[in-house]
Amino acid sequence: MKLGQAVAEIMKREGIEILCGYPVNHLIEFAAAVDIRPVMVRQERIGLHMADAISRVTSGRKIGAFCMQHGPGSENAYGGVAQAYSESVPLLVIPQGYPRRIAGIDPNYSSTREMRGIAKSAEWVAVPAELPNIMRRAFSRLRNGRGGPVIVEVPTDIWNEEIGDFDYSPAIRARTAPDPADVRRAAELILAARRPVIYAGTGIHWAEAWPQLRRFAELIAAPVTTSIGGKSAFPENHPLALGSGGNAIPKPVHHFIAESDLIIGIGCSFTETNFGIRFPKGKRFIQATLDPDHLAKDVPIVAALLGDAALTLEALIGELSQTLKSPRDSSEIAAEIASVREGWMAEWQPRLSSNETPLSPYRVIAELMRAVDPNQTIITHDAGSPRDQISPFWVSTAPLSYLGWGKTTQLGMGLGLAMGAKLAKPDKLCINVWGDAAIGFTGMDFETAVRERIPILSILFNNFSMAIELKVMPISTEKYRATDISGDYAAMARAFGGYGERITEPGDIASAIRRGIDATKAGTPALLEFITGKETRISKF
Repeated sequence: MKLGQAVAEIMKREGIEILCGYPVNHLIEFAAAVDIRPVMVRQERIGLHMADAISRVTSGRKIGAFCMQHGPGSENAYGGVAQAYSESVPLLVIPQGYPRRIAGIDPNYSSTREMRGIAKSAEWVAVPAELPNIMRRAFSRLRNGRGGPVIVEVPTDIWNEEIGDFDYSPAIRARTAPDPADVRRAAELILAARRPVIYAGTGIHWAEAWPQLRRFAELIAAPVTTSIGGKSAFPENHPLALGSGGNAIPKPVHHFIAESDLIIGIGCSFTETNFGIRFPKGKRFIQATLDPDHLAKDVPIVAALLGDAALTLEALIGELSQTLKSPRDSSEIAAEIASVREGWMAEWQPRLSSNETPLSPYRVIAELMRAVDPNQTIITHDAGSPRDQISPFWVSTAPLSYLGWGKTTQLGMGLGLAMGAKLAKPDKLCINVWGDAAIGFTGMDFETAVRERIPILSILFNNFSMAIELKVMPISTEKYRATDISGDYAAMARAFGGYGERITEPGDIASAIRRGIDATKAGTPALLEFITGKETRISKF
């Protein structure tokens, strides 16, 4: 068997059904020969974002895969690999490498060398017979522990070399649980706390620990907030839900974090970021995480629980149930949450129901929420204003119905995430919400959605400006119009063969959204371009 055939066969045995990529990488042909669908993008970063979403929406049960050309292709892909690394997403990346005789000779780019700092592991196939061992290590790392990209670089001169027969069985997934003594320590602290708050991270999604999180919260009657990445890990229509915390946050999150005497982090790193909750000093933290390197990394902790989020929660529930024979009464906490939320929403209702022109992006978000079935929808924001405008107000009711991200914030990522989500979950309505700055980075790949028959709904806020930068660029804007941008993006979508519509009147928002959804049901990607004001107000405390 040729080495390329062996790579494709191993990928197929590991359950990979889709290979995102950009030529020339000979794996594309080998994969197609064994019925792994190749999806070709217009630029490498979008393909990595698509593969990223495949891993995310399946909790890593299906691994997203991407391949690219050696040299410039690998160089262009760096940002997408870095994004997956920052979000701890398991991702198989197979760059083509330079021929072995010149690999590593300056200035030839080595993915193994240059991507090692943004990957869980990086290996180079130098000896054909070693391929099964290299792939076994790669998939074991992808299936176990904290997620991250795994690089397997294949030199361009090695694909057709014979490796003979080989043995390969799919990687085993193993889980770890915390030390019972640590569980008892954490349980004691939880029982003694007067106002505990649960902070759920992306580890809940990877462990599929959604029912355990709900049982835990109801048992101790504690309100639940999530990181942006953890959004949708807890149903946000639940009486104990506070919403998610990012750069912009709902008022209940701010209120309860400020009043808390114990923050219980489950499946989280507590990484300090501009796009996460700013925890007040002096708080006490319990941290449950899969990665020991994350323990006490950014906050001091009073108890540590090392292991899979689902097993950790089951252990905590078991320990706490020895004292709590039934769930605590949550009515008082639920009433407090409802009261704070009601006052906050009243403050924002004028924007959410605004009849202004140019349009309020908050009105568009409110109409979009009314138009969709949240349990049958997967939605993602983009970097900048769309993230801060949608994340506090979107009510996620089903696991992985919201793809949140942002430890590093690459403009245009949402488009690839929406396309990857649709590939993995074709029965869902998959939406990306972005701005006119983001579409400038990756808008050409809307053509990929059309060509590859990926019917997503793309919601674009166009205010002809880099509005979020207006406060920090007043002189360059006044003198040189440095924050002005422009485009007719609905026309672009139509030119690519998709459905495109520009909306300028508030009374047309709801009907336009219905038309866009109908287009996706008919198999056509839709881009709805809403002409909005330069809105810079966000829910921040």
